[in-house]
Amino acid sequence: MAETTSNIMQPSPDSPKSKKRIIKTISRSDKIYRSVLMVSAAILISIIVLILLQLIVDSFPSMKQFGFSFLFSSQWNPVKEQYGALPFIVGTLLTSFAALLIAIPHALSVAIFVSEYADNRFGRVIEFLVETLASIPSIIYGFWGILIFVPFLRKIEAFLATYFSWIPFLDGEPTGIGLFAAINVLVIMILPYATAIAKDTLKQVPADIKEAGYSLGATKFEVIRYVILPYARIGIGAGLILALGRAIGETMAVTMVIGNKFSIPTSLYDPANTLASVIANEFAEAGDLYRSALIEIGLILFIITTVINFAARIIIKKIQRGVGR
Repeated sequence: MAETTSNIMQPSPDSPKSKKRIIKTISRSDKIYRSVLMVSAAILISIIVLILLQLIVDSFPSMKQFGFSFLFSSQWNPVKEQYGALPFIVGTLLTSFAALLIAIPHALSVAIFVSEYADNRFGRVIEFLVETLASIPSIIYGFWGILIFVPFLRKIEAFLATYFSWIPFLDGEPTGIGLFAAINVLVIMILPYATAIAKDTLKQVPADIKEAGYSLGATKFEVIRYVILPYARIGIGAGLILALGRAIGETMAVTMVIGNKFSIPTSLYDPANTLASVIANEFAEAGDLYRSALIEIGLILFIITTVINFAARIIIKKIQRGVGR
């Protein structure tokens, strides 16, 4: 009898009161989860803002001293306290974008081969090798570049200087160390990032879309060219953006092979400097104004990276709208 009374007193799971209680519990959990996510996002934004503010405050003496001429001056003389960031901006943009242009066809070729042509076992071996390249520290790339790659590049530069010196940027004294070495080392370093993301994106293309292309009589090349690549272009673009960000911010490997010269390069063989490499080389020995100028270079690097990422996101959104139509 007590059992029956207890069962009668307990509300049924399907009763309105039980449903309200469940909805109230779920709503409370959603609010807590949303609050945690908002706090995490706020912390991330705060960190970025604090970094930006710290860079601005520490670089203020240099800004006050040189103004906007700091961006367009090629003078860098710590003895006379004359500083200009133009050679480093040029070196950074040249090495990063040249490396990206060289890496694009190689990354796409490897990604297409792994996703569309290689069998599972061989494809896994290539994927493992690509991931291994991505996990190698940059200092190891620098050692390999200065000890093995630079002597090899010296022979290539001598050949180019002998037979192709009439081409702009291919005249000069081949030494192996300089802009050409930095570009090639960066290509090897960013290739795994672009390849891995492009490969994963190509593998996500639905099989029925491919089969629709084959059913219309298209060849494998035509399916890849007109079906798979357009479908996966957003992911491929994201991989290229990640690779470009790695190239712009790379420090140690580039520092070891670029030659570290405070002037704008006029030849592909000339020693040069990047925004990151000059900070790594000079920061420990810098005085007050010198250190402020180096921090302003860091601020410029921060702004360049932000602008490139912002522009890339706009391009990806336009591509998404085009795919959606």
